[in-house]
This record gives sequence, C-alpha cells and structure tokens, in this order.
Amino acid sequence: MERITLQKVDESNFIDCFSLKLDAGQEKFVSHPIRSLAQAYVYYRQCTPFAVCHASQVIGYLMVIYDYDEEAYFIWHLMIDVQHQGRGYGRAAMEAALAYIRTKPFGDSNTVRLTVRPENSAACHLYQALRFAATGRVDEDEIELERVLA
Repeated sequence: MERITLQKVDESNFIDCFSLKLDAGQEKFVSHPIRSLAQAYVYYRQCTPFAVCHASQVIGYLMVIYDYDEEAYFIWHLMIDVQHQGRGYGRAAMEAALAYIRTKPFGDSNTVRLTVRPENSAACHLYQALRFAATGRVDEDEIELERVLA
C-alpha cells in the first residue's frame, strides 16, 4: 500500500472532499465533509480539517480539533470514500492524525478522544486496534473513546 498523507483542506482540494461518498447506511455514522468544514470555519482557532490522500488523490476526510476546556484533542468525522474502503486507509489516516497530534499544534496534551456509534462495528474494531478505550461517557447515541499518547 502506498503511503497515506493528510493535506490541510484548502481551495485546491475542498471540492474533492465534498465529492466523497459513503456506502448505503453509513451516513448515520459520520457527518458529511460539508458540515464538518462549516464547523472548521467556526472553530478555526482550534482545529485542522484534512483531506486524506493516496497517491495525490483525495480518498477521505477527517478533522482534528482541540478542546481547550478539556485540554484534549478530538478526531472528528473520519470517513473514507466507499470506493477505497477495506484497504487499510482508515487506519493509516488515523495513524497520520495521531502523528499530527503528537506535534501538539494547539495545546500541550497527550489525550486524544473520539466518539463512535456502537453499531459501527468496522470503526469500533479500528479504534480498539489503535488502543482507544471507552471512557464511560456518552454523547447522544455515541460512546466516547480515549487514548493517551506515549
């Protein structure tokens, strides 16, 4: 597998992010990049939206955001286009996001959190493999997972 890179969303790639597609039924698990980029605009001082790229092609999207109140990083809206799922790109994107967070772009924290719907078995398996564990907190219909970076 060729290397996955994260490229900040800008005028050269935002349309490609908007064009990403999910498989039938996956829309209930992740917000579309249009919504996420609107959030990124509002929270611009504490987040970075990324295009997930493979061989210079946008194949996914994710956003890293820092919560100054909780002093923790969050990964929001990870999605891989339906045509590229099942190839390990989600894991590679998560590993790249964790590497970015290790640079502490917004705050000096090693805590990384995310939320996931329990019925999203593929995502739950991925996050467990990446050593995220349940915090016991629930956000509407999603459980919160956390990992502390070493």
